[in-house]
Amino acid sequence: MSELLIQGPNKLQGEIHIHGAKNSTLPLMAASLLCGGQCILHNCPILSDVDTSLKILRYLGCRVERSGSDVAIDPTSANEYEIPDLLMREMRSSIIFLGAIVSSMGRAELSFPGGCELGPRPIDLHLLALRKMGVVIEEDHGCLKCSAPNGIQGACINLSFPSVGATENIIIAASRAKGTTVITNAAREPEIWDLADFLNSCGAKIQGAGESTVVIEGVKSLTGCEHSVIPDRIAAATYLTAAAITGSTLTVASVIPEHIAPVIPVFEECGCQIDVLDHNIKITAPKRLGRIKSVRTMPYPGFPTDAQAPVMAMTTLADGTSIFVENIFESRYKHVGELMRLGATIKVEGRVAIVEGVSRLSGAPVEAADLRGGAALVVAGLAAQGTTLISGLKHLDRGYESIEKSLALLGADIKRI
Repeated sequence: MSELLIQGPNKLQGEIHIHGAKNSTLPLMAASLLCGGQCILHNCPILSDVDTSLKILRYLGCRVERSGSDVAIDPTSANEYEIPDLLMREMRSSIIFLGAIVSSMGRAELSFPGGCELGPRPIDLHLLALRKMGVVIEEDHGCLKCSAPNGIQGACINLSFPSVGATENIIIAASRAKGTTVITNAAREPEIWDLADFLNSCGAKIQGAGESTVVIEGVKSLTGCEHSVIPDRIAAATYLTAAAITGSTLTVASVIPEHIAPVIPVFEECGCQIDVLDHNIKITAPKRLGRIKSVRTMPYPGFPTDAQAPVMAMTTLADGTSIFVENIFESRYKHVGELMRLGATIKVEGRVAIVEGVSRLSGAPVEAADLRGGAALVVAGLAAQGTTLISGLKHLDRGYESIEKSLALLGADIKRI
C-alpha cells in the first residue's frame, strides 16, 4: 500500500499547469455513448475515476484508446446495457451513465454507486427526473432496472435542489429525447457548460447551460466531435491553498479564472495577493495568514464544497479564528480529526466547524478518508514541522494527477513510498 511521505515545512515556487477537470471528464465520457461516431477528448486527466469510466465504456462494448491526455471513444460497437456491481462501487459518479445507457440502449441495469462516503447523496433527483421523461425504473435489492418502452420523452423538470449530477443526467438523456425538455433550478457549475458545449458540438440543441433554466430540444442523432476538457478548478484551488499555507509565491497556469472566482475572496481576506493574467493566477502569500471570518459552501457560483477541506487546512495556521459552514454534504468534516493529529485546533458542531489558528503544526501519521480530505492533509503536511505520513491514497488518486510529482517540482519534499 502506497503512502505519501512529506518532510516540512518547505516553500513552493514556480508554475504549475492544471490538468483537466475530473468532474467534467466523467459526464463527457458518459455522453459519448449517444454519439454516432468517434469522440476525441483532449486534456483528460490521468485519474483512477477516469480509468473506471474507461473500464465501464469498454464493458459496454465501446472501443476506447488512450494516448497521454487524449482519449478516443468509438461508441458505435456498444451493445451492453448493464454495468457490473464492481465497477459501480468504484466511484460515486458512475450514476452519470444511467441516462446515457437508457437513451442509447433503451434499457439499463446498474447497482447503486459507491465512492467517497460524504453522507446522504440521494440519487432520487436523478430517478424522479428520468421517470418524468418516460423511463420505467424498478428498484430491486440495491439494483436499478430501467427501461424506456416508448423512448425517452421531453418533459418539464423542476429540481428541488440544483444537483450537478441530476442536471447532467437529464441533459444527456434529453439530448436525443422526443420533444423538448426544460430544467428549472438547474445546476450552474462550469462542468454543466462544458457538457452542453460538447453535446452541441455533436449536434445537440441545448440552450441556457450555466444558467438556472436549461432548454434541450431533442434531436434524432448525434455525431462525434473533438473537445478539450476544461481545467480542474478544484485542483487549482488546492494548489493555491498549498502556496498560501507555506507563505509561498506560485503561479497556477492553464486555468479559467472565472471558474475560480468564488474562492479568490477567501485568499484575499487572509492576506494573499492575487494577480490574474489571461489563464494564469499568481498568488503571493504573507509570512502568516490572517483569519477568514466565514466560509459557507453553496452551489455555484457560491463557494464550492470541494474546496472546503483544503481551505480549512490552510486556516489551521492562520492568525485568529475561522468559521466554516458546510451546506452541501453532512459528513464532509472527516478530515478534521486527522488535521487535529497534526496539531490543529478545530471544533465541529453539526454543519459548523470553528478553526482556531495555531502557531505551528507537527508531522504525524494520518489517513485520508475521502478525496478532498486527503488533499487537506497534503496541504497541512507541507507546512507541518517534521515528517507527515499520509495513507489512503486511493482517494487522492481519484482527483489529483500525481500530486506528489507536481508538488516536488515546486520545491516540496514529498514522495510516494
